[in-house]
Order: sequence, then structure tokens, then C-alpha cells
Amino acid sequence: MKIGLISDVHANLPALEAVLAGMPQVDHVVCAGDIIGYGPWPSKCLELVREVSQKCVQGNHDRTVDTPERYEHNEMAQAGLAYAKQELKQSQRSWLKSLPTATTFADEQYRLVHSHPNPDRLGSYVRPHQFPTVRPYLEDDEAGIVLGHTHVQHEATIDGKLIVNPGSVGQPRDNDPDAAYAILETETNSVELRRVSYDINRVISKIESEGLPVKSGTRLLSG
Repeated sequence: MKIGLISDVHANLPALEAVLAGMPQVDHVVCAGDIIGYGPWPSKCLELVREVSQKCVQGNHDRTVDTPERYEHNEMAQAGLAYAKQELKQSQRSWLKSLPTATTFADEQYRLVHSHPNPDRLGSYVRPHQFPTVRPYLEDDEAGIVLGHTHVQHEATIDGKLIVNPGSVGQPRDNDPDAAYAILETETNSVELRRVSYDINRVISKIESEGLPVKSGTRLLSG
């Protein structure tokens, strides 16, 4: 079975469209959260992810769409969430709030979370060098785990368990501006990390026209 892995779309429609257009034929798509935030297309991205994804978990931005003031220390995050709160219908915000923080997919072979799999560490980053710390949280009958949150694309196999962050569709932070995603092959328990270019200037123009912080767009140029 082939599974398309996406995460951290962050309301970046051109990036999401490019990923879905470039993705090879897969059996399912799953999303590791943070559909909204930062970007200027929260509603369209939400509906597209809801349409194409078999499973989706709740990211930290999805979880706080009704309380953007919680990000008052981060102008870009707060502005993106305030914009999403304004643009999304109540039914869309309710859908985001209803998403689980963890689930399984591919016949329960794989765990899907946004950040750390330990519920007591919800919202904690798992950076590439910290992947080994995730291994103890996997059950013996689980083949691996998919997570997001850091916006850094990486995969590793630790004691036979696959741990993968497909990277960020809409706001990469690993010095590569191309939109990131991955293809999981369950039969071999292997993953292919993939990137695709998109029209970043279209995003910058939309961000500026909607009055969002300019840096939310220009930062995309460097990844």
C-alpha cells in the first residue's frame, strides 16, 4: 500500500496544490496536522485536505484557531490564526476542534501525530536528532510513526521502526523552499521524501493584499 504523507500546510494553497499535483498515485493520503495558520487560504486548504485525506490529526494551530491571542509572543502566528478565525465558518472551526491528536492508519500499522506521541508532551518538537526518543512510545505491532510540527523533513529507522516527518507543505524550515511531502510504502516499511516547487510570489502577493505580516510570505523564499 502506498500512502501520501503531508503535514503543516499552513493555509498555503499554491504549495498544497503543487504537492497534490506532483504526488504519484497513492492508495490514501494522511495529514499530520496544522492545516491553517500563517497563510492566507485557510478555508480552501481546510476543504482540500478534508477532501483528499483519509486520516488527519490536529496540529497546534488547528487547536488554537479560536484563541489566537495565545500566540501574542509571535506576531506571524497570531496574525495567521486571527485571520483564520475570521475567514473560517463555524462548522470548519468545529471540524478542526474535533480532530484527534493521535490516530492510526494503514490497518493500524502506523501511528499519526502532529508533535510528540507522549500526550503529556503535546506540542513538543521532535527534531531529527531526537527521533530515537520516540521509539519507546511505539507498540510492538506498530511499524512506525508519522509526525510533523518542526517543518523539517527527515526519516529514520530505529530498531526496525520507521519514524518520518514528511516536512512542511506550506512553510518549510529546512533551508529548502520547495514544498515537502513523502510517500510511504507499507509493504517494505520504507519512505521516499519528496519536494516540489510552487509559485511563492503568488503567496507573498496574497499575504500582502490580506494585510498579514509580510515576513510570513518572504520567509518562504529561503525555506
